[in-house]
Order: sequence, then C-alpha cells, then structure tokens
Amino acid sequence: MGGMDVGEDTLQKALRINLDPRWYGTIAEIGAGQEVARWFFRAGGAAGTIAKTMSAYDMAVSDAVYGRSDRYVSLGRLQAMLEHEYTLNVERLSEARGDDTCFFAFADTVVARSYRGGNECHGWMGVRFQAHPEDEPNEIVIHVRMLDDDAAQQQEALGIIGVNLLHAAFFERAEPDEVVASLLDKLNTGRIEVDMIKFSGIEFRSVDNRLMALQLVHLGLSGVAMFGPDREVLQPSEALRKRSVLVERGSFRPPTHVNIDMLECAKRAFVKDPAVDPKKVLALTELTMSNLLAGGSKLDRRDFLARADLLSATGSTVLISNFADYHRLAAYLQARTTERIGMVMGLPSLEVLFDEKTHAHLPGGLLESWGRLLKNNLKLFVYPKLDLASGDVVTVEDVEVGEQLQPLFDYLSGRGSFVHLADFNPDYLKILSRDVLKRIAAHDETWQDMVPAEVAELICKKSFFGYKRDGV
Repeated sequence: MGGMDVGEDTLQKALRINLDPRWYGTIAEIGAGQEVARWFFRAGGAAGTIAKTMSAYDMAVSDAVYGRSDRYVSLGRLQAMLEHEYTLNVERLSEARGDDTCFFAFADTVVARSYRGGNECHGWMGVRFQAHPEDEPNEIVIHVRMLDDDAAQQQEALGIIGVNLLHAAFFERAEPDEVVASLLDKLNTGRIEVDMIKFSGIEFRSVDNRLMALQLVHLGLSGVAMFGPDREVLQPSEALRKRSVLVERGSFRPPTHVNIDMLECAKRAFVKDPAVDPKKVLALTELTMSNLLAGGSKLDRRDFLARADLLSATGSTVLISNFADYHRLAAYLQARTTERIGMVMGLPSLEVLFDEKTHAHLPGGLLESWGRLLKNNLKLFVYPKLDLASGDVVTVEDVEVGEQLQPLFDYLSGRGSFVHLADFNPDYLKILSRDVLKRIAAHDETWQDMVPAEVAELICKKSFFGYKRDGV
C-alpha cells in the first residue's frame, strides 16, 4: 500500500469535513506531533473547520492548561482535554455562531516510539461533538496501540486513524458498527490496534458498548476486549497492569454452579502462592470468538448479550478474545502484567490439550504449545470431572494420557504446573450447561437448581435461551 494511496483517501475525508460548514472546533494533541491537525491543513479549507490547534508537549504547560495529572497518557488526561477544549468553544463562540454550528473538540494523548525504543507505543484519542446545533454533546473515545517499528510511521498511522474517527463521528454515527469498521480505513491491523471504544451521549443512547467491544475483536481490530461487572468497557492493558490474573475459559451458556465453583476454588488455591497478593487478583471469565461463532461466521448478538448479562450478574469481569490457543492467551496476558497468571479449566479441557491434533497447526506441535503456555511459572488449576459410567470422581492426579505422552504429563505434573482443586463441591460435578439448556427448552424447572440464583432470576426475567414462564 503506497503512501500516495493512503494520503489521497485520508485527504478526501479531511476535505469533506473542511467543506461541511456545520463542523467547527479544536484539535488538541499531546505527545506525537500535530498528526491529525496536519491532514486538515494539507487538505485545504481548514479555516472553515478548525478554530484552534493545540500541542502541549511540556508537562508544565499541559498541567497549566488541563490540570495536574499523574499519568499523561491516560483516559483521565484525555477527558480533561476534551472537557476543557469543548467548553471553551461553546463559551467563546456560541453567541456568534451557535445557531448553525456543531462544535467539536478532538484530542489525543500518545506516546510513540522513543529514540531508545522498548517503550509501549499507545495512546488515547477521542472526539466530543454536537450532532446538531445547540445540542448536548456526544463522545467517542478509543485506545490505540501503534505497532509500526519507527516513530514516523506510527505518527502517520495516528494521523490517519484520527481523521477516520472524526469522519465517522460526523458522517457515520447513525451506524455505530460502521464507525468501528471505518477506523482502520487505509490502515491495517499490523500497524495499529484498537482495544477499546466507548460511545456516550444522546446520539448513542441505544448503543451497548459491550457489543462495540465484541465488534473490535470480531473485525480483528483487537485481539481482546474487556468489560466489568458494571457492564462498562475496560481498556485491557490498564485493567491487567500489575495484577495477578486468574482466567477461566468457557461457553457460559449459561453460567452454572460448576463455572462459579471452579473460579472460587482456583482463587483459594491461587492466593496460597506467596508471590500472589490477594488484593491484586483479577479473576476473569473468558469467551473466545471461536466459541461465540460456533455454528457459523455470523455473530448472534442476543446470545452474546445474554451470556454477558448473566456473567455480569455473577460479578464477573469478562474477557472476549480471539485466541483459540491457550498459549496465545497466556502470551497476551504475560505482555501486560509481570505478576502471576493462572488458568482455570475442567479436566476434559486439559485432556484436549494432550491431544496432538489440537496442536497440528504449530510447527513444533504439542511440545511447542506446552512450552509457550507454561512460561513464567504459569499454572493450570484443574477442576475434577465425574465419570458418568462409573460414578467415580476423576482428578488431575488420576489422568492417563497415553503411553507416548505420559512421561511429558508426569514431568509437567512433577514441576507443579497442574494444581488439583481439591475443595470442589461434589454435588456440582454432574451439572452440564447443555443439560440446563435442554431443561429450559422442556419447561423443566429443575434447571434453576443448576445455576446461581441471580442467573436463574435473570434468565426468567429476560426470557433468555427461549425460557417461557409456565411453558407459555
């Protein structure tokens, strides 16, 4: 993709904004030059769009304008910039031109590659804007990670995505999915990653930001997305920073007593590690895109939101990932925290990891997969299963994986990579999510005993998974 091709299309977007008399506002940028503003000046006609550009490089200057900040590349700093610049425009210009102008403030605060290299190249970017004159403002905020090897390319990518964001806010806001999809116009995921997006304001009152987070992963703009028990989207690096992380992968369709007991048992075992500070443990429930897309390439949004709502009801922080391989998830987490990482799984999942076919896509096969997964003392916390034929409980200590692989299993077990979760609730072992779904479909109310009370209540209230009260 040549630079000319990139430039023309981004210039056309900037020119379209410049030639539209509705939009008037400020572009304020900290940390990687006037990359976004530059496009509007190059396109021509910028005087009709830009009231002011601002570049506060010096921390003392930045603090004097936007208030003191502990961290300059942060959501808090971005919000202060948007608030300050937007309010100034409205205060200074409303009387003269407020009747027919939609005011906006665009801001970014970014750290690009330094001369020494080795730093995380990322930033926050957002726009606060009126969709109609004299209207309440709306906001779109994103977090970006720049992946180019040199600072000049990172700055170019930053300028392009900034123009894309402004263009999408002004001309595509009626279709939030289009806003998300257009962010990487004339870019690719090898250059920039968007791992959080948040819409707010009157224009976006019907937008569920969790669906937008899901869209980021589905379109490949990010490997993961996260949201908290309060349903608010989280920026993953920020949420994971300096935390010991415990993650349970599942379909959670719906979350059952087993899912919750697995995580609780694992937490109790995890904090026994002297390197783990109990106050800094972040427990995650993870849904993979491959699980969400089971049965085709189309996402069932209602099904996703049902699972997301139910996990929120149990107090879970939810991670959506595009990592079918456990070792890729481990690598992602290890790049974002220096603390301990644990993965929670049922025994059947562990047995699948000892199936050579599972790793056929890797050059080093099963050995490469295990080597990558267990780096940095990562441990697997393994919940037992019930042998339905014999009624016996099978634990990780009883597993046999075949003659060739047994020595590997025994070696990993001996080095402490597998932790048997001994304090499980035996009554829960026979619970399977698919049985819950079958009983819901058959109007067999005994399913309610198989899930936490808050999950049962929400399934009934919102008629999830085809639930009908009294079979009606």
